[in-house]
Amino acid sequence: MTEGARGRAWALLTHAALTQAVTFVLRPATSYRALELDLSPAWLGVLSGTFALVPLVLALPAGHVVDRLGERRVMIAGGVLLTAAGGTFLVFGGSIPGLVIASIVLGTAHLCAVVGQQALVANTTSSGKLDAAFGYYTFAASAGQAAGPLLIVLFGGSQAIPDTTPVFQGAALIAVVVLACSFAIRDGARAVERDAAAPAGVGGLLRLPGLARALLTSCVVLAAVDISLVYLPALGAERGIASGVVGALLGLRAVASMTSRLFLGRLTRWLGRKRVLLVSIAASAAGLALAAAPVPVWVLAVAVTVAGLGLGVGQPLTMSWLAESAPPGMRGRAMSLRLTGNRAGQVIVPGTVGLVAAGLGAAGVLWVTAAGLAWTGFAARKLAVDRPHDS
Repeated sequence: MTEGARGRAWALLTHAALTQAVTFVLRPATSYRALELDLSPAWLGVLSGTFALVPLVLALPAGHVVDRLGERRVMIAGGVLLTAAGGTFLVFGGSIPGLVIASIVLGTAHLCAVVGQQALVANTTSSGKLDAAFGYYTFAASAGQAAGPLLIVLFGGSQAIPDTTPVFQGAALIAVVVLACSFAIRDGARAVERDAAAPAGVGGLLRLPGLARALLTSCVVLAAVDISLVYLPALGAERGIASGVVGALLGLRAVASMTSRLFLGRLTRWLGRKRVLLVSIAASAAGLALAAAPVPVWVLAVAVTVAGLGLGVGQPLTMSWLAESAPPGMRGRAMSLRLTGNRAGQVIVPGTVGLVAAGLGAAGVLWVTAAGLAWTGFAARKLAVDRPHDS
């Protein structure tokens, strides 16, 4: 890799990490500000949903824009909107309507940044290195997600409800850095590739063999991550496990996922992409099932670690498979199609699992989630995801 290419890679990874950090500090800070404004906790979910509303509607059009205009312009737009979101929280965050508007702007900014980032990875990486590239990319994103909540303590203090104004100020400053990083990005797909792919549309992507299974795998794995974040604390409360221990368990899960992503390229070269995908889904299912069982805390830690190792793999592997399967010039739409499926899964799957496991407590939810992962792995066995030189 040349020095210029290495610099652009670092710009992309920095852009990814800081985008997630800003997002993951502003979203909980929004909830804290809403509580300061005496919004009922029952309505916090509605406020939170405004963040995902725009990505669900505009993901596919955003992917089309990336393919037509290039990744750099869309990522710059994401940086501008991210900075605007920080400013909107500061200026209009003293009211619930202001928080709703700011959350919508934040969701749109996150969408533009993420679709541009993923398309750029796909368009600048050779086929044999896609797994490693998406592994590094998702590692950087995970690092930003882990750092985001810590910034609340840094900017707002450690009290039960932090001072949100300095949190919004700090996030806005980091957003400006994201915008600056956007200008260091160079487009991946050539204009001729974008023009050639324009008439094909999303319909061509939907006809790719195995696409439905790949999208299902991606959204179920992501929903399982969300469910673990919500129901591990509930499980701890049911069993009298201290909140600090539960926090450490969640940290173990996150670190385990980051570790599997960091070494993903080596794993797929050694075992093949399909085998790694199936083993990772099996590990995540087994880990969550064991966590749901009445086991000592040290066994619970092992279970959560195993689950984290598995859950870290599904997202980057489905990204690399889609990038490899999509024609040149259509990878922005491929990534946005996956993002649409993920967002739909985040809305539908947790609620469905909760209804199925009603009355069984947090352990029942984790058991049902484990069963869903096992079924997804069974369906994924027919995916032809291995690269030609892997088979």
